[in-house]
Amino acid sequence: MENLTKQVKILKIYAIVLTLVVLALIVYTLNLNSDHYKEITAERINIVEKTGKIRMVISNKERQHPGRMDDKDLPTRERPAGMIFFNDEGDEDGGLVYDGDKNSASMTYSFDQYKNDQIMQLQYEQDKDHGNIVRSYGLNMWDRKDEFTLTKQLAYYDSLKKLNDTGAMNIGIKKLKAAGNTRQRLFVGKNTKGEVGLFLNDSNGKPRLNIYINKQNQPVIETLNEKGEVIGKK
Repeated sequence: MENLTKQVKILKIYAIVLTLVVLALIVYTLNLNSDHYKEITAERINIVEKTGKIRMVISNKERQHPGRMDDKDLPTRERPAGMIFFNDEGDEDGGLVYDGDKNSASMTYSFDQYKNDQIMQLQYEQDKDHGNIVRSYGLNMWDRKDEFTLTKQLAYYDSLKKLNDTGAMNIGIKKLKAAGNTRQRLFVGKNTKGEVGLFLNDSNGKPRLNIYINKQNQPVIETLNEKGEVIGKK
């Protein structure tokens, strides 16, 4: 009889402990699924659709997404911390990234062309040149050929790397630039010369009209020919 009483007591204690554990798990689960969080600490957060398709990544520098195009992640590369956006097809289509230290700093908000690189960008950059701080900031716009997609660009660069020839690679890059697949069309802001204004290029990427205030606080209007040479200034 005494043994039976002891066993009942043990069972009671066991039941109480088990109940407390279950209650603790319930409370933890409810808090875990709560719609309200006062603070979240994470190295990276992936925002996805119900299907699992990625739509946005918020990440530190070390874990930043390399980008994605045509259902394939781009090769691993170093990228700044920030947010990377992806369209309905899962392709990268822009982002907001930033970095900075005592030597250099930048923040960039990019808008990508479909299946291509950025065509509009708000950017701030700061670097040191022989001990002097050089800054530029403003709005940039580019034209990009639809047929020369980002996937084709990456394939071209990969083919140059496989040559293992620095000279040949430089020649290949020069040919790519000369082909005019990408042309800067506009910059509005402050350039590295300290000029603040509007700088317009033609469809070939050549400067044609500059309206700005120079470092001496003088207003300047420049017109340029198809070679980018100044032909009128006032």
